[in-house]
Amino acid sequence: MEYSHRYHAYPTQQVAAELDYHIDIHRQAYNYTLYEYENVDADDIGSAYKHHSRLPDWKDEFPVFSEVNSKALQRTVTRFYQNLTGLSEQKQNGRKVGKLNWKSPREFQSMTYSQSGFELKNTSGRRATLWLSKIGDIKLRYHREIPDEAAIKEVTVKKETTGDWFISFGLKTDEADLPEKPDVDSLNADNSVGVDLGILNYIHTSDGTTVDWIDLEDEYERLYREQRKLSRKEHGSNNYENQRQAVAKVKRHIRQKVLDYQHKLTIWLVTEYDAGFVE
Repeated sequence: MEYSHRYHAYPTQQVAAELDYHIDIHRQAYNYTLYEYENVDADDIGSAYKHHSRLPDWKDEFPVFSEVNSKALQRTVTRFYQNLTGLSEQKQNGRKVGKLNWKSPREFQSMTYSQSGFELKNTSGRRATLWLSKIGDIKLRYHREIPDEAAIKEVTVKKETTGDWFISFGLKTDEADLPEKPDVDSLNADNSVGVDLGILNYIHTSDGTTVDWIDLEDEYERLYREQRKLSRKEHGSNNYENQRQAVAKVKRHIRQKVLDYQHKLTIWLVTEYDAGFVE
């Protein structure tokens, strides 16, 4: 089974500047992959695996690509082809899609280390340290332990629109190490529930329980105030950027409050009932 754990990161000012620099190099690599895919007629273009063989030539022609981790650079090329595959699948499903475009700095705010070039250290307490090749150590708020049986396959570093940093660990666990699923025959049919998403309310259950929508009136009023402040700032100025981050933080607070509400609701359902069915 593949899944991920996400942690809030607290890089020093120097390391944060280095992360920004590396992410921008990866953005340039992504854009150059797009350029070659569209303009270069060669046998080693058309798949991520074949395109990886062009990276040594990239480094000779553009030494800046040698400043980032090699596996991470390959992962950025793979990222382009994954986006290409996703676009193709949407088109096959009948959706009207365009084409992949060059990424601006605002649109490209993450990079991924795959297989090597990273090490998670000092995990005994609530703080941990992630070492990244060619960057250094980054402190994490280690609020959830990574299971001993889980293998870390990749590490993604992302800068949110709020300016905060987060680290996601792509994990893989063998099915044999997972908790055994309960047998269907052991479930109590009398202790099951049907869940229907409501319009005036959030959900209705088959046993007559109604759960109201979460009240976000105060949060949205605050969002409108911050957005009005943003509209009065000069676009591109430092004040505009600071206010843009303030708006992003309010949006993040709303999103987290909704997710927390949904999580508590699902915890209640799985604790209260043996089985649930959603319409």
